Amino acid sequence: MWAYIVRRLLLLPLLIFLVTLFVFGMYSLLPPKMRASLYVQDVPKTSDAMQRIIEKYGLDQPIHIQYVRWMGNLLRGDLGWSRTAQRPVLEALAHYFPATVELALWAIIPVIFVGIWLGILSAIHHNRTLDHTTRVFALVGWSFPSYVYGLLLVMVFYAWLRWLPVGRVSDWVLRLEAAGGFRIYTGMYTIDAILNGRADVLANALRHLVMPIFTLAYIQWALLLRITRSSMLETLRQEYVMTARSKGLSERVVVYKHAARNAMIPVATVAGLLLIGLLNGVVITETIFNYPGLGRWAATAATQLDTLGVLGFALLNCGLLVLGNLFVDILYAIIDPRIRLE
Repeated sequence: MWAYIVRRLLLLPLLIFLVTLFVFGMYSLLPPKMRASLYVQDVPKTSDAMQRIIEKYGLDQPIHIQYVRWMGNLLRGDLGWSRTAQRPVLEALAHYFPATVELALWAIIPVIFVGIWLGILSAIHHNRTLDHTTRVFALVGWSFPSYVYGLLLVMVFYAWLRWLPVGRVSDWVLRLEAAGGFRIYTGMYTIDAILNGRADVLANALRHLVMPIFTLAYIQWALLLRITRSSMLETLRQEYVMTARSKGLSERVVVYKHAARNAMIPVATVAGLLLIGLLNGVVITETIFNYPGLGRWAATAATQLDTLGVLGFALLNCGLLVLGNLFVDILYAIIDPRIRLE
């Protein structure tokens, strides 16, 4: 197992190098004057001042030298200045990332457990009422984009019934935080509420998470349900499953001990990529519910031509995707020991 993990880790430097080449390639497509304007808060009005900035940052040098300097800045954490966040890009990423992590962690729990559970049930009751019901459930979930469900939830539970709020926390929590009555440890309000011993803040943060979590979960349920169902149906037809049944083992043991583990291999891929997708920031969902995460900030940066902010977001996305694929590979090896020999 360790040899397998080491082989995968040895590929990381090459993958990260390719990621930096891709991001720098997008950045280098901009003309020098436009790139120079990204490094300052106020764009110089004279060409001489702009030329000094170009020379200071080496934007008129050969492309390979520019890449080395850009990598040096990257290793020092200097990704430039974000106009939309009014702070360095790295600080903006660190500021918005905890909110997205909090949303992703709370959303992935029901996505994985409910989606896999419904997929297994659907496969067990193949072509019965429960199977047809879950398939309709999945079809409806996969037929509409997330903003449809999000807007419906906002109209019903926020505008009409006024049961659930939008945003991240209520104003009184922000005032409590500003007054020093609530300390921020992780940037995730649900975790920080537990660390502060504030059940009222925890309940408030969870109420704000209900609608975005359901919006994200419903569509992902549909995808995970269908993949789990198909994989389970194929596995249940295998000879070793029939042999286990012929030995007199209970159906529960046959399904959950013999069939389910083998059926989880394709499911693990999808679940891992879903988590990475959530960590990357779900732009539409965060925008609809006014949730201040990476997705909403990246959308704002794109609309306001905050190039360095968008590139920083893209670099983080690529890095998370590389690490996510490594996680999925290791999860593969845990589920199926045969993969370790490849």
